Amino acid sequence: MRVLRSLATLVLGLAVSTPLFAAEEGVHLEQAGTDIADRASLQRGAQLFMNYCSGCHSLKYLRYSRMADDLGLTEDEVQKNLNFTGAKYGETIEASMPPESSDWFGKQPPDLSLIARVRGSDWIYTYLKSFYLDESRPVGWNNTVFPNVSMPNPLWQLQGLQHAEFGKPTATGDRPVTGLKVTQDGTLDAAGFDRAARDITAFLEYAGEPAALKRQSMGVWVILFLALLTFLAWLLKKEYWRDVEH
Repeated sequence: MRVLRSLATLVLGLAVSTPLFAAEEGVHLEQAGTDIADRASLQRGAQLFMNYCSGCHSLKYLRYSRMADDLGLTEDEVQKNLNFTGAKYGETIEASMPPESSDWFGKQPPDLSLIARVRGSDWIYTYLKSFYLDESRPVGWNNTVFPNVSMPNPLWQLQGLQHAEFGKPTATGDRPVTGLKVTQDGTLDAAGFDRAARDITAFLEYAGEPAALKRQSMGVWVILFLALLTFLAWLLKKEYWRDVEH
């Protein structure tokens, strides 16, 4: 079934488009390996996003009701476990932080509805894993994928405290980051945190294009129809050529 979904995506021209913004020069992106057809992963990703990200970031193009339908959740489950703003079931997902609090980080945190379509899933996955402690930054954190980012690591309790390993100084005096190392464990081990980052990435990929789930399901039937049509065309061709050959 997964192969059919992939083929359907190709036939319908629904493959993920090239991100508008690539990673910074010299940054190696890890493959996220997301699968938005994995409903369990999307459910975990929604829970993690709402608990660790929605305090600052909104999803203004996604409604709670749509998310519930696509992820197989009930209205009661969504309102009790995923809605922390008191919004109505049919409203869009807004950040919990009031606009006047944007001074905490110097500017209003961006809406993340389309971040996966702009940056790409690999970028998000690598970004979530690439925070490190940096006392020179106002919030005490930095990121190798997005240098001098104006936000702390939202998942530090899960990942633990991560420090950077630096190389030799360059001609400009800068010391490039050559690696990252967790110096204080979090609540998850390395494999568990990778899965958490992947689940959040999958959820944001889904949030950027919720209709992709339905199109993939429809694409399976399109592939089957085309296969049947091809078989009927072959039978018709064989019947016509029977008279020609004789």
